[in-house]
Amino acid sequence: MTDFSTMLQPDKGQPARTIHMVDKAGFDDWIKAQPERARVAVAAGALKPEGYAHAILPGDGPDDWSVVTVTANVNSLSSWCLAKLAAVLPPGTYRLAAGEPGIAMFGWASAQHRFTRYKRDTEHQEPRTLLSGDPVRIGATIAEVAAVCMVRDLVDTPASDMGPAELEGAAHALAKAHKAQFHVTKGDALAAEFPLVHAVGKAAARDRSPRVIEIKHGREGAPLVAIIGKGVTFDSGGLDIKAAAGMALMKKDMGGAAHALALASLVLQSGLPVRLHLIIPAAENSIAGEAMRPGDVLTSRKGLSVEIDNTDAEGRLILADALTLAGESAPDIILDFATLTGAARVALGPDLPPLFANDDALADAILAGGALHDDPLWRMPLWGGYDEMLKSDIADLTNSPSGGFAGAITAALFLRRFVSEGTPWAHIDTFAWRPTAKPGRAKGGAALGLRACWAMLNTRYRVR
Repeated sequence: MTDFSTMLQPDKGQPARTIHMVDKAGFDDWIKAQPERARVAVAAGALKPEGYAHAILPGDGPDDWSVVTVTANVNSLSSWCLAKLAAVLPPGTYRLAAGEPGIAMFGWASAQHRFTRYKRDTEHQEPRTLLSGDPVRIGATIAEVAAVCMVRDLVDTPASDMGPAELEGAAHALAKAHKAQFHVTKGDALAAEFPLVHAVGKAAARDRSPRVIEIKHGREGAPLVAIIGKGVTFDSGGLDIKAAAGMALMKKDMGGAAHALALASLVLQSGLPVRLHLIIPAAENSIAGEAMRPGDVLTSRKGLSVEIDNTDAEGRLILADALTLAGESAPDIILDFATLTGAARVALGPDLPPLFANDDALADAILAGGALHDDPLWRMPLWGGYDEMLKSDIADLTNSPSGGFAGAITAALFLRRFVSEGTPWAHIDTFAWRPTAKPGRAKGGAALGLRACWAMLNTRYRVR
């Protein structure tokens, strides 16, 4: 993991190059106020008042230079307004000419993250360090960046090196680091206790056997927060096999588990006064003689029978058993993350995860956290009128309604059947992937909804 502490440091008056921030409204006045050599440099670089544009400003000597960059609003910085600079400026130490970087520290550090596990020719890059007079925010930002980049690294790792056992290893390392309880259920016990998880993963090779991974931590009496992540480490579609194009990115189908692990790491590292129950149902949806078949009827941990109309709708099955387990301990809230439906991407695209929730206050708090941390979500309806689409002629419900309408909603409605009555619950149908790079956000694995949920937890439980 990248050492982000080298990229954000307390400002103790140490030597640093200056970054001037201007916006469109103040651009012309700022240029007029600069010495002639700076105006010449701006003109030579054809700097325009457009986002992420920047120029190097000469000083008195050849090594005495500063930077100007354009942002949308100098009075309201975003996570990403300094991210491009962090990727293109020479290594060294920088500070803003005026004000504190605040939330912009996040993009500065995350822009310098690299996934280099499989690259032999990667050279070590010295960091670009940004100074701030707010050491508390520095620490909080480094923790957030590390969590987001944990998601990136886990999702970017191919299925050959990220199966259920490797997810278990990542969770075990987290539990060990924080002296938390750690438990794994697999084999015959899994078949008996989590029959849907077992059914989804039983066709995989022996070293990729399905399991349910749990971490518990916190003092008795504290509010219990259950965090669940879909851990399908590769999804072939099962016997309803995906086409090659649909299978190409299926290493990322454990993106929900990556989000859950990262959020759990923030809870544990921060000492948030809650009891944590992390649950990761992990399986590989493979094709073999033992694979579940279309038309099979499976009995869930809750006792509800499920007719399998599509073996490629497996994520909701493993989440169903995990949601049931979470509800048995009467949690204060349940959060689940899952790369669940293509319908969510059709509706909202890759950058905006749908949020489903059975509690308005919980939904509002997550949306507010997303707005404050540049991690937007969009609330979608748990429209009860579509519950009838889940009807089965021979079982309590079907896992995949026919017709193809409202796919993200019916998937969420399926999950709701397994949420304990009266428990506030939120479901984030995250893509966990960025198809194109943006400043501070590389192409590949992406944390979408993580910072929003962390902000909600901080607001809800930090002051007690």
